Amino acid sequence: MDRRDFTWPNGAKLALSVVVNVEEGAEQNIRDGDKGPEPVDELSVTMKKPMRMHGNESNYQYGIKAGFPRILKLLNDYKIRATWTAASLALERAPQIAEAIVSRGDEACCHGYRWAHQFWMNEEKERDFIRKGRQSIEKTCGKAPAGWLSRYLHTEETRRLLAEEGFFYHMDDYSDDFPFWDFVETADGVKPMVIMPYALDSNDMKFWLAPSLAARDWLQYATDTFDWMLGEAREEGARMMSLGLHLRIIGRPGRIGALKGFFEHVSGRDDVWIASREEIARAFAKSFPAA
Repeated sequence: MDRRDFTWPNGAKLALSVVVNVEEGAEQNIRDGDKGPEPVDELSVTMKKPMRMHGNESNYQYGIKAGFPRILKLLNDYKIRATWTAASLALERAPQIAEAIVSRGDEACCHGYRWAHQFWMNEEKERDFIRKGRQSIEKTCGKAPAGWLSRYLHTEETRRLLAEEGFFYHMDDYSDDFPFWDFVETADGVKPMVIMPYALDSNDMKFWLAPSLAARDWLQYATDTFDWMLGEAREEGARMMSLGLHLRIIGRPGRIGALKGFFEHVSGRDDVWIASREEIARAFAKSFPAA
């Protein structure tokens, strides 16, 4: 099918994927046997001694205690469907988030068992990391995750291992505004996998990278992105927009209003399909079968 003729299941040309990252409680920590703690997100401070950073641990817990309820309330108020890219251990330690995902009918996508890099892992370690993450989410949410997002970096074998472990789509890609197929050589032959491109530019991580960035600036960028992609989708063919969020970032009092503003801009419209990444991936696969 030609993308110019394709529409998403509700007839819209633009699909919107709201991604809520859940990493808090699964970050690097001396307590969990790691060699060192996480850097302080808001200050970009990295400790050189292997010591616990109790202040930063509590900074992460802010996302669970205060950020999560704020984000959940807005998702519910505006009836926004979301994908929660979760480090599996984070859901084990904050079961209230897993319960909310299930009760809302949202999707839990695996963001690793821990919020940890996997680029250094050999094949055995990486397969165990992937398998453990999948099994954990299946236990906490009642359904095995269809998708995977790494912590920034992964290995040459990651996509093959994901295909062999039963994953349907992979998010570690930033190359387009529409899903596409990859064909992965596995132990059982070539397997197709949907690649669901993600986006860094519209991600709330920008608040860490640019400390002077005001919430109104992020809101303007997000709405400009949506409006431009909607226009392109109507004129040139279907598109997908990704909006990346974090409990401990956008969940702050000075930032959450920007998310509310974006939801006000996009909700209740018939020209956008707000869906989970799995729903988007499966709609793509149905209309654009793997060759």
